[in-house]
Amino acid sequence: MAGTFTNINYHLIFSTKNREPFINDSQFESRLHEYLGGIVRLNHGVPCLINGMEDHIHMLIRWIPNGNLSNLMRDIKSGSSKWVHQEYPHRKTFAWQEGFGAFTVSHSQIYKVRSYIAGQKDHHRKYDFQAEFRALLKVNEIKWNEETIWL
Repeated sequence: MAGTFTNINYHLIFSTKNREPFINDSQFESRLHEYLGGIVRLNHGVPCLINGMEDHIHMLIRWIPNGNLSNLMRDIKSGSSKWVHQEYPHRKTFAWQEGFGAFTVSHSQIYKVRSYIAGQKDHHRKYDFQAEFRALLKVNEIKWNEETIWL
């Protein structure tokens, strides 16, 4: 075959340190989402949708298999933290929690995941972040240790 053809989509989820409500105003949220998308693009990915709540982010991205997902997440989290501290010096305690969730999304499920991410504000009227994340782990058959998952 004279080329490489991929369609790798990820649903990425990560929270603020100790799930603090750092993302607490719409202007900051909008700028942060734009910046996160820029980091994805710099890493040769496509940010399809970014949304979240005061204490966590959901990203649907398309990414080419040219690197390590953990390195991408390191770039996303460290780059955005640095940007927040430079652009918003009064947010000096802003930080991301260690770790992340990454779930592959087949092309046939893109619309469903986009709708889920877009509806975060409504979804979280019923469920907090921890319940949401446990449900995603369960549906993806990923085991976790309740004593250490939220450290």
